[in-house]
Amino acid sequence: MTDLSTRLSTRVRRAAPALLGYAAVRVLGLLVLALWSAARDKSAYTLLTARWDALWYTRVAELGYGYEVRLPNGDVHSNLAFFPLLPWLERGLHAVTPLSYADAGFLVAVLASLAAAWGIFAVTDLVYGRRAGICAVLLWAVLPVGIVQSMAYSESLFTALAAWALYAVLTGRWPTAGALALLAGLTRPVGLAVVAAVWAAGIASFVRDRSAAPGDSARSPGRAPSPTGGPAPRGASAARRALGMLLAPLGAAGYVLWVGHRTGQGPLGYLDVQAGRNGFDGGYAFARFVAEKFTSFPSALAGVGLIAGVALVVWLYVVCVRQGQPLPLLVYASVVTALALCASSYFGSKPRLLLPAFPLLLPLALALARLRTRRSVLVLGLVAVASAVYGAFWLNGSGPP
Repeated sequence: MTDLSTRLSTRVRRAAPALLGYAAVRVLGLLVLALWSAARDKSAYTLLTARWDALWYTRVAELGYGYEVRLPNGDVHSNLAFFPLLPWLERGLHAVTPLSYADAGFLVAVLASLAAAWGIFAVTDLVYGRRAGICAVLLWAVLPVGIVQSMAYSESLFTALAAWALYAVLTGRWPTAGALALLAGLTRPVGLAVVAAVWAAGIASFVRDRSAAPGDSARSPGRAPSPTGGPAPRGASAARRALGMLLAPLGAAGYVLWVGHRTGQGPLGYLDVQAGRNGFDGGYAFARFVAEKFTSFPSALAGVGLIAGVALVVWLYVVCVRQGQPLPLLVYASVVTALALCASSYFGSKPRLLLPAFPLLLPLALALARLRTRRSVLVLGLVAVASAVYGAFWLNGSGPP
């Protein structure tokens, strides 16, 4: 127990600058949101906890599944589209505390965002070192859509589970990785990205084991040096690796099959549920949306901005590949990005859907880590202010984030 507490204390101290910096950015964002909302006679807390998707989650927590809304165009929005882990946590907290369902959702988001920041630090520290890890966390905090990390949405919870699942894969903790992937699969449809990362690393590891000569002590794929600088632990046994791979898809598969059974539409019934909200069309609807921006001059500027944004995301992924990021990170980032860009959802939500794709930030984190401390603090400080102002403007708008 003493050894465990010592290791935990060491890890907390190592991550402390990243976590404190993250908390400072989030407090700044919430303060600006409160001031902006007050000036517009709105409640910042309501914007964070009781609008848009947050209402769907609290309805599931309070009343269960089965609620639908039929839009004038005939589309049906069902709360079966929302995965159950966040509502389960809201219901559990409401049962054991005086918190309302909305309050519980906000508390989960706040705690999960800190866990996500720590997970992002742990992964980046493991692969590129402590300074890059701090920069990665702060970059994630100052994203233009960073205010979503403090909303009663599932992005923070999912990112926390995904980051720690990837860390578990990179350090050879296969059952833990599988269990976290299972939970991520109960959080959002993009949990498939975590499953894919676990399976890709597991298959690569099995292939490496089969090709290695007897007695070869080479490190298995997906392993990284210990963050403390010592040698990485030896690979897990094939049985533990297989267990992790078997656990990984159970969350997403279980919920999708349950929805299919409940709707009577078979194993793929969830796709019909999602079709009314967030179907997958390979990017056709998004491409058409961008093309329509070029029908007039003012909107053409927005079209150019959208193309530039997509190009930036693709360029960052290419840099990730060139820099030799570990396979699990590349697979995870590619699936998250593909699902975000190729979904036929409300297009204003695409930046939010990319929020869990934190490996895309690692090239920027490395570049920032090479700057002098004073210069990197100045850059991050200016971006944090801009992010806070944009977040307040965004949430006070008419559409959902």
